[in-house]
Parts: sequence; C-alpha cells; structure tokens
Amino acid sequence: MIEFKLPELGENIEQGDLVRLMVAPGASVSTGQSVMELETDKAVVEVPSSVSGTVQEIRVKEGDKIRVGQVIFTVDGAEGQPSAESSAPAATPAPVQQRPIQPAESQQKRADAESSPASASANSAATPAAESRPSTARESAASPKSAASEFKLPELGENISQGDLVRLMIAPGTKVSEGQPVMELETDKAVVEVPSSVSGVVKDVKVKEGEKIKVGQVIFTLEGGAPPQAETTQTRNAPVEHVSGQHGARLAFQAAIRAEGKTEEQALPPDQPQAAAQAFSMPAQLGKVAGTEHRQAIPAAPHVRRFAREVGVDIYEVKGTGPGGRISEDDVKAYAKGLLSAATTASQAPPRAGHFAQPQLPDFAKWGKIERVSMRGVRRKTAEHLAEAWNTIPHVTQHDRADITELEQLRARFAPKAEEAGGKMTVTAIALKVCAAALKVFPQFNASIDIEKEEIVYKRYISIGVAADTDRGLLVPVIREVDKKNIVELAVELSQLSKKARDKKLTPADMEGGTFTITNLGGIGGVGFTPIVNYPEVAILGLSRSRMEPEWIQDKDGGKFEPRLILPLSLSYDHRLIDGADAARFVRWIAEAFEQPFLLSVQG
Repeated sequence: MIEFKLPELGENIEQGDLVRLMVAPGASVSTGQSVMELETDKAVVEVPSSVSGTVQEIRVKEGDKIRVGQVIFTVDGAEGQPSAESSAPAATPAPVQQRPIQPAESQQKRADAESSPASASANSAATPAAESRPSTARESAASPKSAASEFKLPELGENISQGDLVRLMIAPGTKVSEGQPVMELETDKAVVEVPSSVSGVVKDVKVKEGEKIKVGQVIFTLEGGAPPQAETTQTRNAPVEHVSGQHGARLAFQAAIRAEGKTEEQALPPDQPQAAAQAFSMPAQLGKVAGTEHRQAIPAAPHVRRFAREVGVDIYEVKGTGPGGRISEDDVKAYAKGLLSAATTASQAPPRAGHFAQPQLPDFAKWGKIERVSMRGVRRKTAEHLAEAWNTIPHVTQHDRADITELEQLRARFAPKAEEAGGKMTVTAIALKVCAAALKVFPQFNASIDIEKEEIVYKRYISIGVAADTDRGLLVPVIREVDKKNIVELAVELSQLSKKARDKKLTPADMEGGTFTITNLGGIGGVGFTPIVNYPEVAILGLSRSRMEPEWIQDKDGGKFEPRLILPLSLSYDHRLIDGADAARFVRWIAEAFEQPFLLSVQG
C-alpha cells in the first residue's frame, strides 16, 4: 500500500482548499496524471500524481482544507512501489513554480496562435521534449555526491512560525550528527534547543545570533551530504497552474472559432478566458448563502472572491480596474478602505485586545542618550497575553490573611521527607494541594467563559500553573492532575519544573492546559498585590511574604496578643463569572485550610 501525499506547492504555500477530486476508489492512476484541483492563495492548480496503481482509499473530500504532506489517497500496485535508488527522490513532486499570466502576455499568445496555427501545433507537440530536457539536466546536476545538503529550521509546534536565534552551537568545519543540538531558539513560549536532522561537516552558516529565523529557513549547509531532495525532483511531477489551460483544448477552441470566421476576441471577451470558466462552476452554493444566486458571473479570480468574502465585501459592488473590468485583490482592499473611512475614522476605532494602543511617544533623545532594545520572544508574548487578559477580563482582587503558624511547624517537620524524594517542601507546594481541594468545592473557579457560544466551560480536571520568574521573563509551567497527587509528589514536580525553567528547558507543552494559577512573590517581599488573571482562566491566587504579626488570641481568660506567622493572600478573579461573595468565600476557605491542615485532610 502506497500513500500519495500533497506535495510542495511553492514558496510560503502550506495549504489549499480542495476544489475538485478527479479520482475515486477503484480508479487507475499513473504518474503525472492530474488527480485533484487545489485552490491556494495565489491560483487554482492541478496536482499530478507521483505514484501509479489502483486507488484503494481516499482520505479527503471536496471542500476540505489540505496541508502540504497530508495523505490524499492510497494506491495498491507494484508499479507504484518506488525503487530504493532511483524512484525514491522522484516520489516527492517539486514545488510549484507559480507565475501569473500577464494580460499583455496572454493577448500576445492568442495573437500568435491566430496568425500561425501550424506553428502553434508544432510548438505544442515539441513541448514535452523541451520540458524533459531541463528535468534531465537538473537531475544530472544534482547527482554529484559532493553537493552540500541544507539544514532548515523544522516545525517547532502549533502556531509557532519563527523565533529569535539566541545561541549558535556550530561553526564552519564543525562535525554534526543527527539529533545533536545545533542552536537555541527563543519562541513566543520558551527557549528550545533545535537538533540537527542531518549529519556531516558544516560548510556554510547562513544565519547569525540575534536574527529572527522562520520555519523552513536554511540554517547551514553540509559538505559531502546528500543533495537537497527538491533539487533532484523531476519537474514533470510539478503541479501546473489552472489558469494556463491545456494546450489541446485551447488549439481545438481556436480551430473552431476560425472555422466560423471569427476571431478569439469576438467569440470570447478578453476578460473571460476559457481557462477561468472552470473556476465559476462551483459558486452556486455560495450564491445561495450570499443571496446572489441569480447574478451573472463577474471577472474575478477565485482567490479574489474568497478574499472579498473574508473581509465582508460584496464583490459585485466592487469596480474592477483590470482589463475588461477584471477585479483584483487591490480593488477589493480599496473598496473596503472606502467603506471604513466613510463609516468611522481610525482614531475612533476601539483598540484590539492584546495590542498596544497608546499615544505616539515623544523623542526621548532630546533630553539625553537612549537605547532601544527589541521585545524578544517571551517578553513580547507576555506583553500581548497580559494586555489581552486585562482588556478582556473585568478584574477584581479580594485580599485576605492566613495564620500559618502551625502549618509552618508541619512544613519544617516534613521537609526532610520531601528532600529525600528530590523536592523541596515550600509554601507554594502546599498551596497547590490547598487550591486543588478548594477548586472541587468551588467549581466556578475551575472554569472558562465562551462568550461566542454564551456558555460556561466547567473543567473536570485540575491542572494548576505556577508563575516562575526567569531571566527571560514570566513563564507559567503547569502541573497536571494536582488533585490526584500528595504534597510530597507536588513538591518534587514543582522543583523539577522550576529547574527546567531556569535551564531554559521548558517546552510549549509544559505551559499549556492550566485551569488555575498561583503566583508567589513572598521570596521578594510585599504585603499584597493585584495579579492579572491568566486568560482563559477565571482566577489567580497571589501569595506575598509571610511575617510575624501580633494577633489577638481568644481564650478562657479573655484573650491576649500573641506573635503569629501571617501569610497575605490576593485573589484576582473574572467578575463576569464570579461574584464578590463567592470570591470572599473561596479565599476564606483557602485561608482556613492553611490555618487548619486537618481540615484539608478531611475535605480535600
């Protein structure tokens, strides 16, 4: 069983919409046969098969959004099995070389076809041979074993497309092996070590520290490695642009209109090319939704229509500036800008959540020397996330105090046991267990709000994030299933995550999936603060420095002042979901659990 996957479609093209599937289970396909039409941001392309055989199973359907590398269908047949030496490189089609046809070029081609049909036929017949020669030449050029292979920045995780190069661990002449870390990259979520996927001797380094590196960018080349796969791919398997049409049908159309004594311009307006007619075969369902099913087709490419739908513009209201009134993406943008400027000014528009909307800064250099430093990775992402949380959530902070005198004695008593297990019995570790128990009693604090669906999402799991202060900024690693672990286990896991944060070893997965957050500034000082809720959570508990304070202790003789160790508590919460009375009860429950550890063992 052989899989056919969507090949590379061109630079910066990672996916497309499946417009039409040309195969079905049981159909026979051969190498080079067109099997699907895919609409990308630039054009509609026909994708040829790189395998041969009988189609067994189709993994996609029309209308799906398909990514490069996704399995389209499987075939069963010996002729589709690539050989070990020659066919393997050819199994991956070369990237699409998409070049839009200019109007003047298109008219020139039509004029040439009319004036010299015989020459056009000859050129069409000679095209396959001409196309095969560059492919052979490229294959021959890629064959020497001395060609240098390239190492490109691999995929780093979901929604991560780039990062800042913090440290480069290789130099020209360095030997690298597969799996060896070659660079440290700071993304929006963490600093990660990137391992090499190739082996050999470094020939040329294409980047330097401090640069912003994108996924797929060449980092370095190797001497004596295998040549890049894209170089050896046969161009006959590359997808072709749908807008170019097929030569046979084109010539037949020209012969038919000449037989009627007409020119091509008379039979078909310049803005309605034959190849583009196929693009208008599917908008019937879209017309029903937009209420335009009775309107005539207008001259606009599929990607322009889609762009107009995305920005909420009725494309039938847009005036095209291209040949024959053809509408371009720039025409849609200009029309949309006109609508916006007529409705409101840019200064009246509300600021977007997560973005800085502030007056223009003065020229500080007038008063002295300044230095500008770019907001990199973690700091930039922290600023965006906290601004989004502050603009989205109506914050309220409830303050309280907990007497932890007895708890401190128990902590000192059981600290050696935690150290033997590899952890440290801290107040934060105990707070994890206390908060997990409180979240079971007050489930609205372990929830999120879905405003679009007007629903409250209650989570049946308890995973608590702990804010960590690092030299790169604020990081929040998450401890999962806190309610199912004892305090010693939590102390060990907290110590491990803290070490990973200091050593820049945290991964994006280590900081995802939290339902509640704890932040402890007690090691620095302070008597209270207002922590910002970690959106999409609805609450966060802040711990300040505990200190000895005189407390009035009631007894049978009336009472007296005694020195007690007091821990300040600050609970910030989302007032859309949590009422003030519930917040006061929640933080008081936590304070009493700190004050009476036996209560935690009974209720937690």
